[in-house]
Amino acid sequence: MPVKIRLQRHGKKGSAFFHIVVADGRAPRDGKFIEKLGTYNPNTNPASIELNYDKALQWLKNGAQPSDTARAILSYRGVMMKLHLDKGVVKGAHSQEEADAKFEKWLEDKNSRIDGKASKLAESRTAHYKRRMEEETAKNVARAAAIAAKNSPVAAEVEAEVASEEVNEVSASEEVATETTTPEASAEATSEEPKAE
Repeated sequence: MPVKIRLQRHGKKGSAFFHIVVADGRAPRDGKFIEKLGTYNPNTNPASIELNYDKALQWLKNGAQPSDTARAILSYRGVMMKLHLDKGVVKGAHSQEEADAKFEKWLEDKNSRIDGKASKLAESRTAHYKRRMEEETAKNVARAAAIAAKNSPVAAEVEAEVASEEVNEVSASEEVATETTTPEASAEATSEEPKAE
């Protein structure tokens, strides 16, 4: 019976959430499984992985074959590195203490990289929100200044002057229009028109 370590999909549409399981290779993707090893949530940044480290290592030593994605997850959490070092101990390439020291150093480096990424993302988020708040504050100040300028007494006087000038221009144009359209002028204009032949 070929045993596989693979992902089992859960969660709603567009927001997948996976269980890391050990299952028979012939079983359907979301069907029967032998044992649940952990969970994988790709919706967070960095992705959240909870894994029963010892059980995963034991299944790999017993011959379970991980799928490509499961292999990447196990490698990310250090299970594949530990398996590699344990095989080196069995072959006599190095002692168990050396393997443990190498693994601890690798694990510290990996955790520091993960923490660095998380802190960098948090800093960029706070900088983004701070910039948005500054832009919003500047817009609010500009709006308040425009409203204050519009509602000030000086602005009301200027608007009154502009309105009176517009009224004067309209009345002057009406006077010019009435002068050009007197009845005598219209009669002269009709008498002077050439007759059609």
